[in-house]
Amino acid sequence: MRGLVECVPNFSEGRDAGAVETIRRAILAVPTACVLDTHIDADHNRSVITFAARADHVVAAAFNAVKQAAALIDLRKHTGEHPRLGATDVLPFIPLKNTTMDECVQLAHEVGQRIASELHIPVYFYERAALRADRVNLEDVRRGAFELLRDQITTVSSRVPDRGAARIHESAGAIIIGARPFLIAFNCVLGSNDLDAAKLIAKSIRARGGGLPFLKALGFKLATRSRVQVSMNLLNYQVTGMRQAYEAVRREAEKLGIEIESAEIVGLVPQGALDESAEYFHKLENFSPSKVLENQLAGCDFLEANVSVRPQ
Repeated sequence: MRGLVECVPNFSEGRDAGAVETIRRAILAVPTACVLDTHIDADHNRSVITFAARADHVVAAAFNAVKQAAALIDLRKHTGEHPRLGATDVLPFIPLKNTTMDECVQLAHEVGQRIASELHIPVYFYERAALRADRVNLEDVRRGAFELLRDQITTVSSRVPDRGAARIHESAGAIIIGARPFLIAFNCVLGSNDLDAAKLIAKSIRARGGGLPFLKALGFKLATRSRVQVSMNLLNYQVTGMRQAYEAVRREAEKLGIEIESAEIVGLVPQGALDESAEYFHKLENFSPSKVLENQLAGCDFLEANVSVRPQ
């Protein structure tokens, strides 16, 4: 496989920029690996590094990142708003140019086997790489987070990992690895510090609660800003895009007498997903052309420009 793959590992560290930089350098040590974006969030205590690599190199780059994160992050000392299962919490592979979803599933399984055998971190597969129907959805795998899994992995049969021994890694926890289509992580910050309101809005708009299709949402507190946030994943932006998600949050917030203060894209976004005429676009924090996936890919010397991205 010599096509192009995107990988978007999520790390349980958002307060130590030096640690995140060390992980980033570990990725870049692999030939053809190109870091496209790094997002650090102190409130969530979480970082997202988006990188692309040739398919025959992406497993090595992902493994380097997971190994470095395991050496730097101790889940026993970790606190933060975002639920997490491991030092590297989620490791998804996304097909881009000349790569199929089936190939990304194969890559996910390959790196999962290596992580389990060499790093002794239990592995769970999700989305298209899932080996069990009850592990397709990320939230089902991560339910209860690190602390509950630590108590149940040796005693509850449904928590036995897909790869590795049924034993939590003492400091690095576990890892959830998958293959999936491109998604957009999109957040709305409310002009309020009412966490119950943010959670109610998230529950009302997400697909599982009867809201918008292909939309996942949670409510979080942003302690550093005295605000709350509706954090969303758009799993198919051609069906439910940022305009629709923003409008849904706005409608539900208005019922509670709350306004949307700002919006945020975590990671990158395809050019075709942006709507510069929409209200959300004018409320985006720190948006620039560098947040557009195609622009970042064009800046990688070994990659061809004009890479198209679409849901699969």
